[in-house]
Amino acid sequence: MMGPVQMLIIGFDQPQFRGEALAEIERLRESDTIRLLDMILVHKDAEGNLEVLQDRDEEGMIEFGATVGALIGFGMGGDEGATIGAVRGAEMAAEGEGGLDDPDVWYAADAIPNDTAAAVALIEHRWAIGLRDAIVRANGFHLADAWIHPRDLVAVGLAEAIDEAEAADALEEETAS
Repeated sequence: MMGPVQMLIIGFDQPQFRGEALAEIERLRESDTIRLLDMILVHKDAEGNLEVLQDRDEEGMIEFGATVGALIGFGMGGDEGATIGAVRGAEMAAEGEGGLDDPDVWYAADAIPNDTAAAVALIEHRWAIGLRDAIVRANGFHLADAWIHPRDLVAVGLAEAIDEAEAADALEEETAS
């Protein structure tokens, strides 16, 4: 059973890779919170050209192709489709087709600013499998999702605080007159 899969693109200005992020990914993998399906490191130069900084070995590519093929196949034809998709995905990967570094999927390159390094990861959220299944059993369905960053929550909190302060000032002026 697969969990929801997310493509995550993280940019780095003047990257200082010390292994901290990889250690955290490994910790999350070991606890079965996530499964890292694929990850590549890229650099987009000042002219907008992409260069893959880290290549996968052939075995890793075949495993990735099988996983993605199984996901697509499962969506199209259940368990039988997953089996067919896994085989075809592995074959495509062995032939050098597909993957995050395939030019055909680089609509994601638009998200990376020029002169920036980026890590592009496909992450399966294993923690969400039970929640998703419970929602399905309750006849629930997906409407939307979004990441809300802490700075956005702070901005909302500040806006609310300003509105409350303005309302309090207006009330104070009203009672004073």
